[in-house]
Amino acid sequence: MSVFKKKPTMKEQMRTNERELRKAGTSVTRNRNELEREEKKLEAEIKKLAKTPGNQEALRVLAKQLVLVRKQKTRSYAAQSRITGISCQQKAMGANVKLAESMKSATSTMASMNKMMNPQAVAQDMRNFEKAAAQLNMTDEVVNDTLDDILNESGDEEEGDQIVQQVLEEIGIEMGSAVRGAPTPAAHLPGATKTSDVMTDDQLMESLAKLRAT
Repeated sequence: MSVFKKKPTMKEQMRTNERELRKAGTSVTRNRNELEREEKKLEAEIKKLAKTPGNQEALRVLAKQLVLVRKQKTRSYAAQSRITGISCQQKAMGANVKLAESMKSATSTMASMNKMMNPQAVAQDMRNFEKAAAQLNMTDEVVNDTLDDILNESGDEEEGDQIVQQVLEEIGIEMGSAVRGAPTPAAHLPGATKTSDVMTDDQLMESLAKLRAT
C-alpha cells in the first residue's frame, strides 16, 4: 500500500528553502574560514623557506598551493553572494505571492459585492430619492407660502389698528363718563355730537385709578 506524501504549501516550501539556504551559507562561511587559516599557514611556511637558500622547488610548490587556496576563497565569496541573492529573491517572491493572494481575496470580495448589488436598482433608488427630495422641497415651499398668506393677509394690520382704536375709544368714553359723571352720547344716535375732548396722560391715569376704586 503506497502512501502519498502531502504536497507542502507555498509557505512551507519557502520556509524549507530559507532553512536550506541558511545551512548552505553557514557551510560556505565555515569553508572560507578554513581556507583563510590554510592561507595564513602557507604564507608562514613560504616566509620561513624563503629565509633558507636552496629551497626554490619547495617554495614553488607552496606558492602554487597558496594561489589555489586564494582562488578557492574568492569562489567562496562569490558563492556566499549568490546564496544571499537567492535568499533575497525568494523573499521578494514570497512578498509577490502574498500580494497576489491579497489581490485574489479582494477580487473575490468585489465579485461577491457585485453579485449582491444591482446597479439598476441602486440607480433607480437614487432617482427616487432625488424625486422625493424635490417634492419635499416643493411641498415645504407651498406650505410656507400658504402660511405667509394666511398670517399676513391684506388689511389685517389696518383692521387690528381699528380694533385697538375702538377699544381705546370705548375705554376713553367710559373713563370720560366716570370722570365727568355723565355718559357720552354715541356717535351713531340721532342728535348726538362727537366730543372733542382729548384726555391728557395725567387725566387718563386719574380716571384709571377712579375706575379701580369703584
